[in-house]
Amino acid sequence: MSNVTETTSSSKIDLSKPRYDQSTYWGRVKHFVNITDPRTLFVPRNGLEEAKALINDYNSGKIRDVNPEKLWNAKKIVDSTVHPDTGEPIFLPFRMSSFVPTNLIVVAGMLTPNPSIGSIIFWQWTNQSINVAINYSNANKTTEMSLKETAIAYISAVTTSCGLAVGLTQAVPRLTFLKSSVRGILARLVPFIAVASAGTVNVYLMRMKELRDGIDIYDEEGNNLGKSKKAGASAVGQVAISRVLTTTPVLTVPPLVLSQLEKTNLLKKNPRLSMPFNFGIITITLMTALPLAIAAFPQKAVVDPMKLEQQFWNLKNKNGEPIKRVYYNKGL
Repeated sequence: MSNVTETTSSSKIDLSKPRYDQSTYWGRVKHFVNITDPRTLFVPRNGLEEAKALINDYNSGKIRDVNPEKLWNAKKIVDSTVHPDTGEPIFLPFRMSSFVPTNLIVVAGMLTPNPSIGSIIFWQWTNQSINVAINYSNANKTTEMSLKETAIAYISAVTTSCGLAVGLTQAVPRLTFLKSSVRGILARLVPFIAVASAGTVNVYLMRMKELRDGIDIYDEEGNNLGKSKKAGASAVGQVAISRVLTTTPVLTVPPLVLSQLEKTNLLKKNPRLSMPFNFGIITITLMTALPLAIAAFPQKAVVDPMKLEQQFWNLKNKNGEPIKRVYYNKGL
């Protein structure tokens, strides 16, 4: 069964599915371009309620003659704002559509040349604080974490990040056998190594309960079939990979590009332009990298039940047919 929804006038649009085919990478990219669109942040609460009402009225058959683009825009607003497990709006600064504006200043601060130890610690602490909030807000919510578990994850992630950043920053200048230009590039890559490592730790610690207790598994009709630890491990692992894929271009491309731009006559004569150039490169890279990275895996994962625990083997649907595919929310 294809995940793509037809939009012709002769057929009813299935708004329970994404607009684009989620079995293909580029279909997922187009889907997540919508989910991460910062413009949805300006939709007020009454605009969200209107979008939800339009979708409900269309699904129930109360209205039929609706412009397809209006329906898809309503779905875009809902999908980018509401958590699929809770049905409640995600706190605005920590939605995926707010990822770019929320992180932009932090990333720019972390890439500032020749940072002091205090500056490194501050930006790493700020970054990991935001990561904790984003991971918590967009995680699978069928297995909740307690306040204590969240606090432990937060402290562990911040400690790891700051320790790595400070240690690596102090180590690079001691590599005297390397050319100064090479040491300069390595110094600019330090934030990537620290953030990628700490980001992975952050995801695993913030979602440790999903590994321990499992997450809810559903059939095609949306019926809950129980919890799976194997699905939880897969979901957390995929999100951790997506975070690294997001971080890699954002913290490697700008410093490498800027190091080349600084050799041009324009920046040699106007060194003050380095910072705005850097900020612009970061912005473009982050906006491009985010949907490309999180599209690496579908948000609604499809899996063969035989790859999960034995309790999911040989299950049958309401028609008595074997269930060959089950689903779970990977989270973002």
